[in-house]
Amino acid sequence: MLNPAFLRSSVGRKAIVGITGLLLIGFVLAHLLGNLTIFLGPGALNAYAEKLRHLGPLLWVARIGLLVVAIVHVVFAIKLSIENRAARGPVGYAQQRSLGTSAAAKTMALSGILLLTFIVYHLAHFTFGLTHPAIAHLKDPLQRHDVYTMVVLGFQQTPVAIGYVIAMFFLSRHLSHGIQSMFQSIGLNDERHGPLLEQAGRVIAGLIFIGYSAIPMAVICGFLTVSGGRR
Repeated sequence: MLNPAFLRSSVGRKAIVGITGLLLIGFVLAHLLGNLTIFLGPGALNAYAEKLRHLGPLLWVARIGLLVVAIVHVVFAIKLSIENRAARGPVGYAQQRSLGTSAAAKTMALSGILLLTFIVYHLAHFTFGLTHPAIAHLKDPLQRHDVYTMVVLGFQQTPVAIGYVIAMFFLSRHLSHGIQSMFQSIGLNDERHGPLLEQAGRVIAGLIFIGYSAIPMAVICGFLTVSGGRR
């Protein structure tokens, strides 16, 4: 059990932000790998989704655990941000490191709010089937939840596809700075490793953007279709 005194310390809070950030990035990558099975055809994606459904209560435990991790990450990140601003004083630093003044860093709050809005809609769309109930309960020939068809039909609506790509753009910007901050929180982003970690953050964020955005773009371009999987 974590020591309350450790959680109240700056070092402890930075460690919590770094660890929870790492867990969230791990989820984003794992979720992406699962989503990319759509390019293997309806059978592959529906089989992957079926395996998740067979987890039953464990799936909800994982979802709730992820939500707790996200909340803890946000709360401690806000506390650290407030402490850092207070430490700078009203005048602020004459010079700040590029990590703190990059475009991605300056839009962390905005991208966070937009991502939260997107997550709510994404869950309502693909997880709970509230926004498009007509395609939420389709079955494939094996009587599995037809996630493939649901995704393709969903992204055939151009505003939905464009909105998804925009959300992934803000996710990549958020991660670009977030990955750097994560390493800084656990004490690895020093002058020697800083530039390398900054570049690594951008590369990882860019690959995540490409991976997630490839799905709606493939649907819009007609590469992924309902009738025969890949065209």
